[in-house]
Amino acid sequence: MRLQDKVAIVTGAASGIGQTTAEVLAAEGAKVVVADIDARGGKETAARIRIESGVAHFVEADISKEADARRIVDEAMKTYGRVDILVNNAAVFVLKGFDATVEELQRSLGVNVIGTALCTKYAAEAMKKTGGGAVVILGSISSFVAQPGFFAYSATKAALVQMTRNMAMDLGPHNIRVNAVCPGTILTSASYRHMSKVGITLEQFNAQEGARTFLGRIGSTREVAAAVLFLVSDEASYITGASLMVDGGYTAQ
Repeated sequence: MRLQDKVAIVTGAASGIGQTTAEVLAAEGAKVVVADIDARGGKETAARIRIESGVAHFVEADISKEADARRIVDEAMKTYGRVDILVNNAAVFVLKGFDATVEELQRSLGVNVIGTALCTKYAAEAMKKTGGGAVVILGSISSFVAQPGFFAYSATKAALVQMTRNMAMDLGPHNIRVNAVCPGTILTSASYRHMSKVGITLEQFNAQEGARTFLGRIGSTREVAAAVLFLVSDEASYITGASLMVDGGYTAQ
């Protein structure tokens, strides 16, 4: 119960890394505000938490809209009275390069960069009232490594790593820590969609992607959530402005 009496907001918590992170934080005692544009998936995450005797509240929101980003925090304050933790996980995956349209580029920046900035802005205002807090931003190996035909996504993830450092500097005097978790290839529902699209099995996908790592395998959402949990807990009380790679050694090569 490392997060007992804490209130956590997890954006993009309807599925994948966000869903697992919300469940892990709840299992450690946090009251979790589940935020996502996907109402069905978000409500399912909140229900899964309650089934395990956790506490959760769902907010439907598009974080690229300032009113929605503010409303997530307002709902947390109205429901639980405070905000201690923010996990900026929500993202759109425009996996394109020069073939990305202007609309796709704007949507990628709007959610991944601007939405993260807005959520952190309003969450930090709430955290200041109670003496501090912890923010984790989900970056990626794509924050550091060039990949072909991918810059519409990679540019946003690179921006988030620099945003992490800048925000850590700005919010440090308020006892608000800001760190990034940067996953490599993680098995999610999106992975299965990709496998179906290209016609490969899980074993083939694991072998193909795992071969790029030191550990010879892809990661799980729980392994990413464990890193997030560490960074938002008091065990990481002297860590801020850092980027923690959860990539099996991919970027260490």
